[in-house]
Amino acid sequence: MLPGDSKLFVDLKLLNDRRVTNLWDENKLIGHWFDQHVTNEKGGTVWDAYFLYGTQAQWDQQLGPLVGSGRPVIGATDQLHQDIDPLLHS
Repeated sequence: MLPGDSKLFVDLKLLNDRRVTNLWDENKLIGHWFDQHVTNEKGGTVWDAYFLYGTQAQWDQQLGPLVGSGRPVIGATDQLHQDIDPLLHS
């Protein structure tokens, strides 16, 4: 999403944890999908964002229910903490 972004960053496994799967979306399909179906901005590609879904979430006609979201991630860390805390303690 930024000049210089490349699959190399994914290959470096910046989130090097056995619970994390690092993926590279060359065509930005996921970012376009979230733009069209979640943020409803219809303007391009969502990136540098988080979307949290609880244990009841379904990938049917509509993805949901959405528990919390925010962006940019580094600027929304307080909100991310508030959104994720109930999920971690349920």
